[in-house]
Amino acid sequence: MGALLLLHVLLVAVASRAPAAQAWGKEGHYMSFLTEEASTAVKGLLPGWAGGDLAETCSWADQQRFRYRWSSPLHFADTPGDCKFDYANCHNTEGEKGMRVVGAINNYTAALKDSSSPYDPTESLMFLAHFVGDVHQPLHCGHADDLGGNTIIVHWYRRKSNLHHVWDVNVIETAMKDFYDNDLSTMIQAIQQNITEEWANEEKQWETCRSRTKTCADKYAEESAKLACKAYEGVEQDSTLEDDYFFAALPVVQKRIAQRGVRLAAILNKIFSGNSKIQSS
Repeated sequence: MGALLLLHVLLVAVASRAPAAQAWGKEGHYMSFLTEEASTAVKGLLPGWAGGDLAETCSWADQQRFRYRWSSPLHFADTPGDCKFDYANCHNTEGEKGMRVVGAINNYTAALKDSSSPYDPTESLMFLAHFVGDVHQPLHCGHADDLGGNTIIVHWYRRKSNLHHVWDVNVIETAMKDFYDNDLSTMIQAIQQNITEEWANEEKQWETCRSRTKTCADKYAEESAKLACKAYEGVEQDSTLEDDYFFAALPVVQKRIAQRGVRLAAILNKIFSGNSKIQSS
């Protein structure tokens, strides 16, 4: 599955301190959206090696796929190619229900809410943060028959890639190089500015979730499934994707990163402070 490829990308990025491949996981830049209670709780649960920064744990769940082999299916929710997400399909090859990214988000949210849960709260937090990122990446809800775009080989400008990798890394990498002087913090600041300006009227809709017992991760997967179908348009084996594709994909990627940060904060606020209203300062 494509997440194995993503694992190698993230490990290389972490080892080399290259920021682009980690952008989907930089929820630490949205810590200002947390209530004080939630922020304190999150920092209290983080492992010492994270240095109090949730963003530092962004690749942890990928690394655990060798240790926790049952977790591999939890990173995605591929569809039959109909641009629709159906929770009934959220089972693994053994038929266990909820064993896809939406079920994982709901289950780890429930575990963090329940002080008597047998699950390790630190691991639950790190899994939750990672999976909220995964469900917002459109190709993690791509077509099952091509493994979320992993078997569709393309050229990203002159470099060989695949469609899943384009959405995981290449679009962000190109934007970083062309517009942000390879500075991740500058790109994140631009996204944050869009949240408070261009997307200000949408932000409240992003965070709103009327479910009392579950998250709205199924809605996020539905959004990604629709976006994934658009991502496939005009793409065939050995396609060359250049400026036209890049400029169509970039605003989608940036908005999904923004939605991910806002929604993760909303979930954590609800878990740790009983307050679903995001506070930014």
